[in-house]
Amino acid sequence: MPIIKILPHESLCPEGKTFEVPVGAQLCEAILKNDIALEHACEMSCACTTCHVIIKEGFNSLTESDDDEDDLLDMAWGLTPQSRLSCQVKVADKDLVVELPKYTINHARENH
Repeated sequence: MPIIKILPHESLCPEGKTFEVPVGAQLCEAILKNDIALEHACEMSCACTTCHVIIKEGFNSLTESDDDEDDLLDMAWGLTPQSRLSCQVKVADKDLVVELPKYTINHARENH
């Protein structure tokens, strides 16, 4: 099973975290199941940018983003060439190193 390594994030995951997921797992759900309170204001329907992540390692193992995801990513805070919406990422057979951006464009955190 692929290993997901979440890099330390000041408020969401200060120590960082590493966990295994099955191939095909949705990245946002996997992060949430591992007690990291990643925002997902649109309930993972690819309608916002609050679950934006940066794939530091393993990016090329993922399927390409589609036009809807790319359009939304253009609005994400801290956009990089390795940015993805975690609700749209299905984990492949390679390990991933993931950075959670410091900010989102959300004005208020959702209570999920």
